[in-house]
This record gives sequence, structure tokens and C-alpha cells, in this order.
Amino acid sequence: MTAPPLAHPPETLEGWYSLHQVFRFAERVKARELSQLVCEAQKEVSAEASAGWSCFSRLIGSASDIMAIHFRESLDGISEAQEALATSGLASCLESTYSFLSVTEAGLYHITADLARAAEARSGKVGDAEYTRTLAGRAAAERESDHVKRRLYPQLPANMPYVCFYPMSKRREAGQNWYALSLEERSRLMQSHGLTGRRYAGKVQQVITGAIGLDAWEWGVTLFARDPLEFKKLVTDMRFDEVSAKYAEFGPFFVGRIIQT
Repeated sequence: MTAPPLAHPPETLEGWYSLHQVFRFAERVKARELSQLVCEAQKEVSAEASAGWSCFSRLIGSASDIMAIHFRESLDGISEAQEALATSGLASCLESTYSFLSVTEAGLYHITADLARAAEARSGKVGDAEYTRTLAGRAAAERESDHVKRRLYPQLPANMPYVCFYPMSKRREAGQNWYALSLEERSRLMQSHGLTGRRYAGKVQQVITGAIGLDAWEWGVTLFARDPLEFKKLVTDMRFDEVSAKYAEFGPFFVGRIIQT
């Protein structure tokens, strides 16, 4: 039987859907009025949510003014949050400039690479009955781990008022095509990349969302921190990782402070 294809995609686990909405003010809004409008919009947007949350942040250093972030257990839940905001009093003051739809994701690179090697060793193939049975068991165990639950169902941190969001994709250029790399190589690169992020545990809370098939960019990264300088330090460190230095493309960055309601 043939060996597993080199460019085999990793298995993934998904959790809550996510929508980032960026707006500019369509008219001048006083700080007191904005706080009241956001508080009212927060109640309306969250009223129908059985799981997940929403927050609003005042953008700093951007051509836009405010960003809304929604996490919900279903795509329909995101639609309800979007509609609730669109019909709120806050909406009359806003003009949309950007949006990003995605879903929380945990990539099972290491597990997928292990199972692909095992399939090759037994002269089987990726996706056969044994592969599928073993994957289901290991994926279920991963989903139940506290670490993966925090990634799939992230909570809004109470003590990290600053937020940074940016979309990104992997390169598909000649000589720098992420999707042409072997699964083993992609697994190695992502494991090293993850170690960089773990050095910021307690300083930055990261939420990774997948957007392939949902948006033009392939992933979204949402960061929360007490000190906004941690955003600069973390992103700088990650850009020196091999996976980012060779294969990452970054979209616009939006940075702000969460509006307390």
C-alpha cells in the first residue's frame, strides 16, 4: 500500500465560533455617552448567549475607533450577536471598517504525525479504519484536557485590560510553501513555535482561531495582557521562529483597551 502523502493536513479540534468587528465613529461621541451605549449594547448582545461572551475595546493608534469581539458556541449564535449589535443604540454611531470570522482551533500536529507514521509502518494509510479509530480516541482525550479546553473555550481575563488582534496566513510561494512541507516538518516547526508562546504564560493570554474557508486570512490571533509592551515582545520573539520567519504573512494589527461595562 502507498505511504501517507507528504502534504497531509493535521487534524484539528474546534470550539467556539468567533467574530471580530472593527468600526469607526460615524459621528462624534462623548466618553460618557460611549460608556453608556457600550453598556447597553453589551447587555443586548449577551442576552441570548447560552455560552460564550462579547467585549468591546476602544482602539488606540488606529484609523478605526472601536472593536467588538464575540465568542459563541455556534455560527447561528454569532449571527444573533451580530444582529443584536446592529440593532442597538450604539450601532447608529458606528461605521464598519473590518470584520473577521473564525473558530477557536487546536491543531493536532503531533498526534497526526504519529498516526501517519504508524499507518506507514503497518502498510496502512491515513484515514483507514485503524487510523480513524485511534484518532477518535486520542482526539477525545485531548478535548478533555484542561489545556485544550482553555484554547477551545477561552474566558475573558479579568486582569488583562489590553487587547491585540491580527489575522495571518501561511505562505504558498515557490520555495516557501507551507502546504507543501511534510507533516513531520510542519509538526516540528509548530512545536518550536508553541514553546515561544509558553514563555509568556501569565503575561499574555493567547486565543488562536482558524479561518480557512471562513475568511480571506487563514488564522486570527487575539492577545490579552496587563502590559501592552508584552504584545511587542511576544510578536517579535515569534517572528524570529523559523515557522514565522519563513512562512508567515501578517495582516493589520488592532490594539486597544477593553471598555469596562
